[in-house]
This record gives sequence, structure tokens and C-alpha cells, in this order.
Amino acid sequence: MSRIGKQPIEVPGGTKVEISDGVFYAEGPKGKVYQFLLDGLPVSIDGTTITVDRKGDSGPMRARHGLIRSLLNNAVLGVSQGFSKTLEIVGVGYRAEIKGREIHFALGYSHPVVYSLPEGIEAELESRTSKMTISGANKQKVGQVSAEIRALRPPDPYKAKGIRYVDEVIRRKVGKAGATA
Repeated sequence: MSRIGKQPIEVPGGTKVEISDGVFYAEGPKGKVYQFLLDGLPVSIDGTTITVDRKGDSGPMRARHGLIRSLLNNAVLGVSQGFSKTLEIVGVGYRAEIKGREIHFALGYSHPVVYSLPEGIEAELESRTSKMTISGANKQKVGQVSAEIRALRPPDPYKAKGIRYVDEVIRRKVGKAGATA
């Protein structure tokens, strides 16, 4: 039995879950999330506990067992607590500004970069030039939006300028040695 897949998922108070037509729906104070279920892995809801079983014992079936349990757990955690990632903007003149559902960046290019936030994702700036927090109920969307924003100006290995995750470690490179003799 899968170590992850056999663990039950506890549904916190204020969170509603249901299954209909092969789709798992979770709704809570942070929003709504849905997850498509996989064939051969029946999901049962018993009051405040969700369990995932499996019909076969093949390798792919065991892998999917843990996968679907993790996806359902992320859905329940997302609608009850939410997920967030923090990005850091480093560089002289690099800054961001939130205008409605868009983030306007000045990242050293000859033009401003505008990023539109998808539905269900919120962005918050600590200050225009330091930290930005991306948050939402869907863990995959929060990670995807954070990665897309980071890709607008990835960190430079020479001066570490750019957009990076707060806990990210940048391996610095040595620049030119210059004329010595």
C-alpha cells in the first residue's frame, strides 16, 4: 500500500467537499478548487474524512494512488489555508506596481513589462522595489504564476540582479579577471 495514498485527508471546519461526475470539488474561505479524479482509484467522503483506495497493485496504479491523494489534499488545504510564494526584486531601477489585475514591471528593458494575473490569484507588494507575494487557493496556479513572473527577468549569476524566490540561492560567478601584468 502506498504510504502517502493510504493516509486519510481531514477536512477542516468551514470547508465543503463533494464528488460529482468524476470531479472532486472543494470550497472554503479562500476560494473554490476542483480536481479531476482518475479511473481505478475510488474516492470516498465519510463526514470529515476523505480516503482514496485502489483496485489494482501495478506500479502505475500505486504511483497514481499517492498522486491523487496529494492533489486532493492540496485542494483541501488550498481552500482552507491558501498557498503563497514570495518573490524578491533585486536591481537598481527594478520595480513593480500593481494596477487592478495587472502588474507593471520596470526590469531594465527599453519597455515596461505588463503581466496580467489569472483568475483566483492575488498579488501583494511589500514595497515597489523589494518583495512580492503571490497567493491563491490552487497550488499549481500559484507556482505557475510565480515561475512566469520570475522568468520575466531571471537572476543574473554575476550580480544576482533580477526576480528570484526569497529562499532561492544564486550561485555567483566570478567576472573578468582584468589585466594583471
